[in-house]
Amino acid sequence: MKVILREDVYNLGDSGEVVTVKDGYARNYLLPRNLAMLASAANIRQLDHEKGVILVRQAKMKSVAEEAGKKLAGVSVTVVRKVGDQDKLFGSVTALDVAEALAAQGHKFDRRVIHLPEPIRTIGSFEVELKLHRDVQTKVMVHVQGEAASA
Repeated sequence: MKVILREDVYNLGDSGEVVTVKDGYARNYLLPRNLAMLASAANIRQLDHEKGVILVRQAKMKSVAEEAGKKLAGVSVTVVRKVGDQDKLFGSVTALDVAEALAAQGHKFDRRVIHLPEPIRTIGSFEVELKLHRDVQTKVMVHVQGEAASA
């Protein structure tokens, strides 16, 4: 089935592209979530008409992401967690914790833009990547400090 993507879909394509997908994937995932529309002749003509609008919207999103990336250059956050005897954390530091620490400094981001391959489970300094746009990434330093657990 041929569909026109309304939004960027990971591992499938960018908005405005005409792609071929399996019928079930289109019917059960893409169409109900308004991520795509059927690639009929009328929809393709409409897409050609709206390409300029889509390009302007994507350029604006990219410029906003680049501006946010410049603001984050050199930013570091500190997260304090309780630790045990051998400086092991009770729990871990996740992307949500990093997002909350950034929000406390005035940088609001969704936790999904924070690329943390696995949760941080030790004390130290870590470089964490933020994917603000498909073409814009930046890095922030996350310092994990220990707080003695009370017995």
